[in-house]
Amino acid sequence: MGAFTGESRLSWSRTVPRELVHRRSTAEVLLTDVRPGRRKDVFDAAASWPRSHPTFPRDGTDLHSPLIVIETMRQLGIYLPLCHYAVPPESRLLITDLFFRIDPSAEPRAASNSTDVTCCARVTNVRNGADGTVDGLRMEISVRVGSGVFAQAGGGARFLSPERYAAIRGARATALPPTPTGSSDQPDIGRMGVAHPRDVMIAVDGGAVQLRPADPRHPFFFDHPSDHVPGMVLLEAARQAGALASGGLRARPTAGRLKALSFAEFAPAARVLAVPHHRTCGFRVLQGGRHVAYGALEYR
Repeated sequence: MGAFTGESRLSWSRTVPRELVHRRSTAEVLLTDVRPGRRKDVFDAAASWPRSHPTFPRDGTDLHSPLIVIETMRQLGIYLPLCHYAVPPESRLLITDLFFRIDPSAEPRAASNSTDVTCCARVTNVRNGADGTVDGLRMEISVRVGSGVFAQAGGGARFLSPERYAAIRGARATALPPTPTGSSDQPDIGRMGVAHPRDVMIAVDGGAVQLRPADPRHPFFFDHPSDHVPGMVLLEAARQAGALASGGLRARPTAGRLKALSFAEFAPAARVLAVPHHRTCGFRVLQGGRHVAYGALEYR
């Protein structure tokens, strides 16, 4: 990763416009400033992580959720293409893969207010479509507080025009998340490292773990409508399945990766297979007899 070049110019005073990170609620916007670095395709960014964010643990810990690192990367992965690579604002973003890694010995402890972090983002593999517009790229970020880097994340993304997206999705382009049913087969939240029943993304049916979000209007995971299961929900369902399979012993990963093979639909409910092994947990998401995503999580 490139060195941080513009921290002295960055501001944490206000968030960037919510439409530039595809968020409906301003409370879900983490980025506060983004500026070009001294080298091509390198950018400096500021982000603020509030304790009030829905992902922040409510078990008395003073560490932010690993999801906040991934969400910061996701927001940069939208902001940069829209503002610096001329991707049309109406484009649909699709995550192809992602990874993250956190250094537990260096990550910041949450203060009584928000945690201000600095990011260095590097964009690579910029691809152009037939019309000349950017239709894909890769990005990696490193995150720090003060002088030390404590996290890295990255991944790939594709950008589709509304017409192209509609052609790919067909009738499913208008699908909506199912209405929550309050099913009694929701696992014990104490074993999955979540603070509230609405945070649960899985259910157990006949011994099989299914991807079944308890709250399709969750303020973080479903901030805006989607006709398919978002990548962040897939990753969180895998994390919860791993925690459940390990009896709650593996609930907070410090590294992980996910590869999305195709769209995950809300119905029928996909299966989430998680297999803990020492300090890792491999996972697969299957739907209709085929893999839609797979990956692995690592633990301290």
